[in-house]
Amino acid sequence: MLIAIAIPAGLLIGLSLGALGGGGSILTVPVLVYLLHQQPHAATTGSLLIVGITALGGMAVHWRAGRVRPVQGITFGVLGIAGSYAGTRLSASIRPSLLLTLFAVLMLAAAAAMLRRRRSRSGQPEPVTQPVPSGLPPPDGTGTPGPGGRARAVTLDRPTAAARPGTKTAAWWHPRGVTGRQVLKVAAAATGVGLLTGFFGVGGGFVIVPALVLALGFEMPAAVGTSLLVISINSASALAVRLSGGVSLDWPLLGVFTLAALAGTLAGNRIASRVSASRLTAAFTGLLVAVAVYSLSRSVPGLI
Repeated sequence: MLIAIAIPAGLLIGLSLGALGGGGSILTVPVLVYLLHQQPHAATTGSLLIVGITALGGMAVHWRAGRVRPVQGITFGVLGIAGSYAGTRLSASIRPSLLLTLFAVLMLAAAAAMLRRRRSRSGQPEPVTQPVPSGLPPPDGTGTPGPGGRARAVTLDRPTAAARPGTKTAAWWHPRGVTGRQVLKVAAAATGVGLLTGFFGVGGGFVIVPALVLALGFEMPAAVGTSLLVISINSASALAVRLSGGVSLDWPLLGVFTLAALAGTLAGNRIASRVSASRLTAAFTGLLVAVAVYSLSRSVPGLI
């Protein structure tokens, strides 16, 4: 019975991850608690496994498109391990009802962040596309000629921040251009993301993407792809700490859930190319708010 619920639930979360590039994993804990009847602490631990593996699958798609910056992503993830460890230890000492209440607040914050991002993009012009001659790489290095030698339309955007001299990213990764403020900004962002992952068992993509854009000067496509690498590292470190504490997991159920989420991720990438990103974001934001309100209605009475 539970496996029959886990499959569509995993597909839904995978669809949101594939279509939006992040944010969908925040639904994993409520699904595990309210639909699959797991205890909150076990649910946040199982979520780390699901989120980490699903993020790796999504990252593979972005990697093939050239939207992952491995050096920066690994460094950002490693810097977040300390925060991940602290968040994991802190989560174990929190009452289940309080943990779910704080998680509902986190979902509302994520919904607000997605609304702000949607509004900031609504006034931007659509990217310009032009065909790429057969056999030649696209100007941004992220696409390929179409099958049979046909030209494929590619987005003409600014080159990625990592490739532009004089940008924040270029300065940060070259010792001569590093500043104390940039080091502190990156360390603080990475530690905060790790703390969030360890405490709540979420990927934190809605935090990582803005951090990579604002702290490291990434373009959005590279930030989304690289965030999945960071999520994988943080999830793995937090999961290792929790498993060392003797947390018991329903491995067959989590395995089915994870496979469904991976399948949903692949389908979500197809949906993203056909449906307006603005509509997808609006629908997902509404779902987040609904789940957050439901979680609050169930968890707040337990605090009294």
